[in-house]
Amino acid sequence: MKIKLSRDIGIDLGTANILLYEQGKGIVLREPSVVAVDKNTGKVLQVGAAARNMLGRTPGNIVAVRPLRDGVISDYEMTEKMLEQFLKKIGGFSLVKPRVIVSVPSGVTEVEERAVIQATMEAGARRVYLIEEPFAAALGAKLSISGPDGHMVVDIGGGTTDIAVLSLNGISNSSSIKIAGDTFDEATIAFLRKRYGLLVGQNTAETVKMTIGCVSERPEETSMLVKGRDLKTGLPKEQMISSSELMEAYKRPARQIVDEVLAVLESSAPELVADIAQNGIVMTGGGSLLYGFDRLIEERTDIACSIADDADSCVAYGCGKSLQWINSMQEGTINIARRKLMKE
Repeated sequence: MKIKLSRDIGIDLGTANILLYEQGKGIVLREPSVVAVDKNTGKVLQVGAAARNMLGRTPGNIVAVRPLRDGVISDYEMTEKMLEQFLKKIGGFSLVKPRVIVSVPSGVTEVEERAVIQATMEAGARRVYLIEEPFAAALGAKLSISGPDGHMVVDIGGGTTDIAVLSLNGISNSSSIKIAGDTFDEATIAFLRKRYGLLVGQNTAETVKMTIGCVSERPEETSMLVKGRDLKTGLPKEQMISSSELMEAYKRPARQIVDEVLAVLESSAPELVADIAQNGIVMTGGGSLLYGFDRLIEERTDIACSIADDADSCVAYGCGKSLQWINSMQEGTINIARRKLMKE
């Protein structure tokens, strides 16, 4: 057993996935944020990928839950147990508990911040520092945000979409909306139920979204055979779904995200908007990989839009990068909401 003196860890606490970055090692863990619990005893049976495979398939006494909703903690106890298991998993025995930087959405409230700090401390951290997701995403996407030039990041995660304008190592304007990857999964489920009377679970909906989902037209129409349960008879049912049908189902959530991007641009300083027009918009997060999202934003804003390399790991890399400043970071709540009020 290796004994280490102290470690610094960055955590991308996502609604869909949790990524852990350890200083000097890079990303050491990437697991779905799902916990499987025995209802009778309250004992945690599995966390991560093993628990995710149980979603919608568990016997009566076992329940698979996602303890994070819309980018924040909805089940405190489960989040704490899940983090504890993940921290144990990544490594050895440490004499001193690790210092941890955790990412939070930019629209987080003080209560939600305190819940994240408390859960991480209980899970085995010595000190906890918070970082805003779009700021971490910009760092992970290797944007040069230390200068006075304005940059725009659109981070589409599982539970929230964070949009921010950054310059001089800070966020000058940001917005966080609870429309993201999960919203598109729900749109898939609702569409299949309404159009074909076909019931599918969340895992199937996500597979459909990733395989043929799109928010702007594909050069060639693609289709996929989806299996589920018939709404009327309760028997198994198969249905061919095309990408253009899904595009129709995704129109509303996609438009809401683009409208929010436009709203952030509208309320930003003219100089920064001129910089963004030159530098372009950078998309990060797993949701940005939905086919045609960059093109849709580009069409609506007339600003070049690109997807960052390894988009779904950007926030984790950003948390990792910020570990080098951990000694000068402020511990505890950064209460973004209150800071915003003071600015206005």
